[in-house]
Amino acid sequence: MTPSFKDLAIRLKIGLERQLEVQLTLIELDGFIQITTTEITKNIFIYPNERFFRYQISESGIHIDEDQLTQKFDLIVQRIVAKSKNNRRIYARKTVVARIDKKVSQRFLVEHHLQTALPGKYRYGLYEQGELVSIAVFSGGRRMNDKNEEYRSFELLRFCNKSGYNVIGGLSKLITAFAKDFHPGDIMTYTDRDWSQHSSLEKIGFTTKEITSPINFWVAGRHRYTYRSEEELQALMERAPTGFPKENMGSIKMILYIK
Repeated sequence: MTPSFKDLAIRLKIGLERQLEVQLTLIELDGFIQITTTEITKNIFIYPNERFFRYQISESGIHIDEDQLTQKFDLIVQRIVAKSKNNRRIYARKTVVARIDKKVSQRFLVEHHLQTALPGKYRYGLYEQGELVSIAVFSGGRRMNDKNEEYRSFELLRFCNKSGYNVIGGLSKLITAFAKDFHPGDIMTYTDRDWSQHSSLEKIGFTTKEITSPINFWVAGRHRYTYRSEEELQALMERAPTGFPKENMGSIKMILYIK
């Protein structure tokens, strides 16, 4: 039997309490549930499939939809735990960086990243004693109209550590290896505001360029389809009539200029 929305929230609360060794409070609000405590830095807001909008006033919240919790419960628990206490710490200087193929990258992202696994064009990984512990996936280079002919902008499409690991300096080392090979003018990326309203990437030199608008989804089964117009929505509704709409909090667009 599929657990109810409240049962999922209770299960999340219990799972976090066990791993974080704290007492959490579950509060039923107007159409959604909040999990909170003074011992973790972020409140957690959980939304049922029937609720479209986010609770927008929280500046320190993690926002999770019921369908995400159903599909990726363990990964969500692990990510919240990683934000709240130290996992196994590895220093990037003790790892080896290497190019990795699409198959390895896709498998790692499916196992350890909440969002859809993207193949990208260039993929780099960090290995500790032969074990892959962190990866970064980059797009191909794009010409910029306001830059010289040689200037290329790349996108960091995905970055993640292995679940339960915190690779200190990992992203910086991956970017340095990529930059040495392809000499980008800049690297652009987006951070998910459902998980953080202030990006930690600023610590390694990224600057915030803009806050993007919320993304609209049509959720059908295990899939989330984005749509940008009423026409696209109508097509999705005809294709998957049992689905339902969702909206996230948008993203933070950030750019790292390479010297």
